[in-house]
Amino acid sequence: MNERLANPAPLGLLGFGITTVLLNLHNAGFYSLNSMILAMGLAYGGLAQIFAGIMEYKKGNTFGTTAFSSYGLFWWSLVVLLVLPRLTMFNALATSPLQAPDSTAMAAYFFMWGLFTFVMFFGTLKTNRALQFVFLSLAVLFFLLTAKELTGNTDLGLVAGYEGIICGLSAVYTALAEVLNEVHERTVLPLCATS
Repeated sequence: MNERLANPAPLGLLGFGITTVLLNLHNAGFYSLNSMILAMGLAYGGLAQIFAGIMEYKKGNTFGTTAFSSYGLFWWSLVVLLVLPRLTMFNALATSPLQAPDSTAMAAYFFMWGLFTFVMFFGTLKTNRALQFVFLSLAVLFFLLTAKELTGNTDLGLVAGYEGIICGLSAVYTALAEVLNEVHERTVLPLCATS
């Protein structure tokens, strides 16, 4: 039996893109960190990307499985980093109260995600320019966040916020292009194939 599977990439890209835009609107100073961002990180940024990663696994796509599952779990870990120190249940179990990560720890966190993303960028070189832009701009975002944490420079945080908005919107564009191009069986929004 020949089973045609749906393309899970748009779901993963939308989960990533929309959540990234909303978080970086905060980083750019438009509003404070709030439960909307945390909920998006758990549900759409996190869970939707994990689902997309599992669906990519079924299609035999190692790159898609690794990328979507990893970034879905990135969102969960970011939410846990922000929330865990505030949960009294865990503080009661610890020998000393759990502390929020300091700037050095956050710099290491963002750097490792930047390094992972930069290496994953090379996996996009046989896909299309739109996906390449998503990964390269995300690597830049992580490295900007690393520099902001290491220097304490709030202007770098603002630059990262605006760059993150661009990165997130590029993922949304790529997702919608994949959906519309498939539905209409022609190029509605170009992805600029590499070959």
